Amino acid sequence: MEVSVTPIEGLVIIRPKIFADERGSFSETYNSQSFHSAGIKCEFVQDNQSVSHKNVVRGLHFQAPPFAQAKLVRVVRGSVIDVAVDIRKNSPTYGQHHSILLTSENGIQFFIPEGFAHGFVALEDQTIFHYKCSNFYNKDSEGSLLWNDPALNIQWTIDNPIVSSKDFEAAVLADLKSPF
Repeated sequence: MEVSVTPIEGLVIIRPKIFADERGSFSETYNSQSFHSAGIKCEFVQDNQSVSHKNVVRGLHFQAPPFAQAKLVRVVRGSVIDVAVDIRKNSPTYGQHHSILLTSENGIQFFIPEGFAHGFVALEDQTIFHYKCSNFYNKDSEGSLLWNDPALNIQWTIDNPIVSSKDFEAAVLADLKSPF
């Protein structure tokens, strides 16, 4: 696996080795020893998967302490633009985001530590998105940041987003009372 960092401390891009031949392909998507060697030392306790239609935006979500979650995300089928926004109030990159194209073909994974709001937009119908979480979901600890907040300037690259009513009602960065 190849590991690279982003301009925002803590966000890590993982490129697993993909072995392909006439039968198809194989890749190791998680190995705790390899991840620990790369500096990713959290224990994952819950896996989640969503299926989305093209242009569905999910996020920007986070879990507040003590149920904060680190996530390791990847696409099983289809493609997404995946986005993590730094909401750690004492971080020099507070309010900045990093986005990356994740596809079933490129196999890239994105590690997002605690202290980030996370979301994605599906670029294809029936996109399957998988994520490992370092803590269990807790409804009372969920929070969200407005996906299209102009202050964030996220380039979602779509014209007709499909967004839940809950995500339309999320806080803008200027009003966010970050728990991190």
